[in-house]
Amino acid sequence: MDQLDQPFIEEQEPKEMSFVDHLEELRWHIIRAVGSIVVFGTIAFLAKTFVFHDIILGPSRPDFLSYRLMCELGQKIGSSALCIDKLGFTIQSREMSGQLTMHIMTSLIIGLACAFPYAFWEIWRFVSPGLYTRERENSRGAVFFVSILFAMGLCFGYFLVAPISINFLAGYQVDPSITNQFDLSSYVSTLTTLCLACAFMFEMPVIVFFLTKAGLVTPEIMKVYRRHAIVVILVIAAIITPPDVISQMMVGLPLLLLYEVSIGVSKHIKRSDLKRLNKENTTE
Repeated sequence: MDQLDQPFIEEQEPKEMSFVDHLEELRWHIIRAVGSIVVFGTIAFLAKTFVFHDIILGPSRPDFLSYRLMCELGQKIGSSALCIDKLGFTIQSREMSGQLTMHIMTSLIIGLACAFPYAFWEIWRFVSPGLYTRERENSRGAVFFVSILFAMGLCFGYFLVAPISINFLAGYQVDPSITNQFDLSSYVSTLTTLCLACAFMFEMPVIVFFLTKAGLVTPEIMKVYRRHAIVVILVIAAIITPPDVISQMMVGLPLLLLYEVSIGVSKHIKRSDLKRLNKENTTE
């Protein structure tokens, strides 16, 4: 009876995938992820008026939501300095194919931002089967939290950091006789860099979570190197933002807060692992 059952048992066991099979599976996950970016990018390309007039060029007009909220705040505190009636710059395209090129590039960037949750989910589907059962349980909800933090960072960059930076650069003059005429590519590059940089930097707690689970980071290490982290954060904020103190602080302060939150995340993970080890030792 045992001999008859043995072949059946062997046939039911899952076959281990070869390296080529893994590459083939990864290829299809990447194709689906890139495909989602292309789909959303195509939708953004077709919705040209809405994308450029309402989204991309929104922070270049005084009626932008952030400027209106700032003006309302200024009226409540009795300060008219927060009200922006005019942005002292114009946007122009000085290359023959400049507008078409920026239309395509902007559509792909918006496609990346919109498809990021699905693209990350596709990559996660490839990675998660290689994890242990306990690791998969501990990382449950990773796609959700990564997507939420990405969206929060994107909104933070678009509604807060980018308008303040654009307003500062628009009003900065070395001499009143010089007018600001920004090229379309320069404006779009500044806007997208600020938004995407904030979006990806808001993933710090998730990155610390996985590094802590891998044993590469501990809350003690993060506390010891807090001063070094502050310097690195300020340098990063200075690189991704225009050369003004306000924009740098607008990016640096939330990153410092996220660093402190990441310490709490690392501390929670370490405490949970110690409880699990004590429970296993007690059971044994």
